[in-house]
Amino acid sequence: HPAEMGSEELRAFLTHLARDKHVAASTQNQALCALLFLYRHVLQKDIGLVDAVRAKRPQRLPVVLAPPEVRAVFSHLEGEVLLACQLLYGSGMRLLEALRARVKDLDFERSTLIVRRGKGDKDRATVLPPALHGPLQAHLQRVKRVHDRDLARGLGCVVLPDALGRKLPNAARAWEWQWVFPATSHYRDRLTGEYRRHHLHETAVQRDVKVAVALAGIAKRASCHTFRH
Repeated sequence: HPAEMGSEELRAFLTHLARDKHVAASTQNQALCALLFLYRHVLQKDIGLVDAVRAKRPQRLPVVLAPPEVRAVFSHLEGEVLLACQLLYGSGMRLLEALRARVKDLDFERSTLIVRRGKGDKDRATVLPPALHGPLQAHLQRVKRVHDRDLARGLGCVVLPDALGRKLPNAARAWEWQWVFPATSHYRDRLTGEYRRHHLHETAVQRDVKVAVALAGIAKRASCHTFRH
């Protein structure tokens, strides 16, 4: 019975998973978490430290596209999807980081872009490629016209992080808080009943990139994330 066993038995079992079964590190960690939960919260038993041989995480090389391959993929993209992918390629941002960018995060004077709450919930600054200054500014002019029309119709709201919506009730309609890549339609918030505009959905970009890679005839498992490499 599990109650009759302790850290020695658990160490032997987890070591067996890594050494004999050759499981992935994530599988061994899942087994460890399940056992710790069982002993701490079900059996109410302290088993101490479980010092087992840990499974090794395999080293994987990322897929990297050569510049001609990138140009070939970009030739089959257009509009804001193309611009978003060019931003990924030039700045090293992740897809959602780029799609969640707001107007105020772009600093054309310093050629920097602030990533808010990126991986690890951390902010960081990255490069805003000078080659994209013109296309991005033209794109923002189009987005501004759409936002102005939304305001004229009593719309123009976006969701704000944390409790900022209560602290700054007018910020949701302010230009600087708008998405750089807004969605084409509005949605209705279930709690407030307010109509808002979300950012461009990541699946729309992922779908277009997948098609573009196929049309370019590139025999690599390239995706939006590949542009970071």
